[in-house]
Amino acid sequence: MRLVIVRHGETDWTVAGRYTGTIDVGLTANGRHQAASLRSLLQCVLQDQRAVLVSSPRRRATETAALALPAYRETVDPLVAEYDYGDYEGLTGEQVRRLAPGWDIWRDGCPGGESTADVGRRADAFLHAHAGNGTQPVVVVTHGHFSRILAARALGLAPGYGRLFAIATAAVSLIGVVYQPLKTSAADTASDRPFASV
Repeated sequence: MRLVIVRHGETDWTVAGRYTGTIDVGLTANGRHQAASLRSLLQCVLQDQRAVLVSSPRRRATETAALALPAYRETVDPLVAEYDYGDYEGLTGEQVRRLAPGWDIWRDGCPGGESTADVGRRADAFLHAHAGNGTQPVVVVTHGHFSRILAARALGLAPGYGRLFAIATAAVSLIGVVYQPLKTSAADTASDRPFASV
């Protein structure tokens, strides 16, 4: 599978640096421009191959998908929704660190929301569901933290290694994935077993 990860365009909350998980905010005018500007880049990346287009159910992602690939019909999949920030939804990193000094999302997760391992399991389920696509590109329009965890899992890294990647709004990341399901024991978890190899 060729995985093309697209982060949604700019929102008022991304500009303000607020954690935006389950809240459904739309794109700014600039975010709509960013998304429409992706059209020619994605056409170049796809090289006339028909791709599977999957989007998070959040409006900022579905709007980006519609503007970036208007000729495609997207499948909305809750597996690729953003990290559920729970009690930290809508707060900035600075506000969270005042509430919980030393907090690290990759290590600590979010009270009332998800852990990084939880998000990693969703990424694994998504990758497993699309493993049969062969060389057909899969374009997934998603979010900042989820896209980083998806990239880590697609590369065979534990979900916490998503911290090694950065992705700006309306950015495109390409990953070539060779799906090889691993034989795991009941003691193995998504956080310590690689999903795939490249």
